[in-house]
Amino acid sequence: QVHLVESGGGLVQSGGSLRLSCTASVPIVSFNTVGWYRQAPGKQRESVATIPHTGIENYAESVKGRFTISRDNAKNTVYLQMNSLQPEDTAVYYCNVVRIDDIQYWGQGTQVTVSS
Repeated sequence: QVHLVESGGGLVQSGGSLRLSCTASVPIVSFNTVGWYRQAPGKQRESVATIPHTGIENYAESVKGRFTISRDNAKNTVYLQMNSLQPEDTAVYYCNVVRIDDIQYWGQGTQVTVSS
């Protein structure tokens, strides 16, 4: 079983920054893709940023230029640096990892709230 522990969420004012962390209980190099998703109240969960095995980062259009995903394989940790946060970024953010056989795991989620 894979466990993902997220941290770094919180309350921030519009224009502020937060860095989310997701630490896995197994080496993240074993996964085909690692990434972050979010779900706002009343909305479907959406992809925010992912890094596939190719290493080419993918971002939702709404966060391009503001968010940066990165990984530290030695620490089994995936990060999401979020800058210029806006109220519309308010959501529960989830870490996600996908194995080569498409089995995926989710973290418990961390709340990010951006006040205007």
